[in-house]
Amino acid sequence: MKWMTRKGQKGFTLIELMIVVAIIGILAVLAIYGVSRYLKSAKTAEASNNVGQVGKNAAEAYTREKMAGTYVAPGGSVTGSQSLCATAAAKVPAAVPAAAKYVSGPSDWTAGDTTTGWACLKFDILGPQYYQYSYSAAASTGFTAGAYGDLDGNGTTSSFLFSGAIVSGTVILAPKALETNPDE
Repeated sequence: MKWMTRKGQKGFTLIELMIVVAIIGILAVLAIYGVSRYLKSAKTAEASNNVGQVGKNAAEAYTREKMAGTYVAPGGSVTGSQSLCATAAAKVPAAVPAAAKYVSGPSDWTAGDTTTGWACLKFDILGPQYYQYSYSAAASTGFTAGAYGDLDGNGTTSSFLFSGAIVSGTVILAPKALETNPDE
């Protein structure tokens, strides 16, 4: 069968062009939504991974042998003790970043000593971060590691809290972080 066209008819009609533009617009909206969800989930992964790592480091610090560094006479003995790292005095950074990255330096994480804070936990972040991190411990009962952020800058803070408890001389870690407003 032979296709017949009118002489001089070329191109697309206005309706065909409008349909194509509408389809492209719908696809663009879906793509923007998908990418923004992906970016938010990537940023929240930072918080849940880091508070989990602080928790693991706290459990490891509890099992480290801590004893006096003094001379023990031949035939003498010294007992080791188990204890959690004491609460980190400073949060890093000092304020919750609002829709911005914070780049911490090595000095932000050196607060404390072998029994206190970030130095005891052997934890640091040397790259950009979206969250403020904290660590608090009750020496005989457990600890809580926290991450606080405001990803979209609207004033609503998201929080990720990871906890551990001491039960019969063993640190029991929570299965995952408690998330409040994770996409904020």
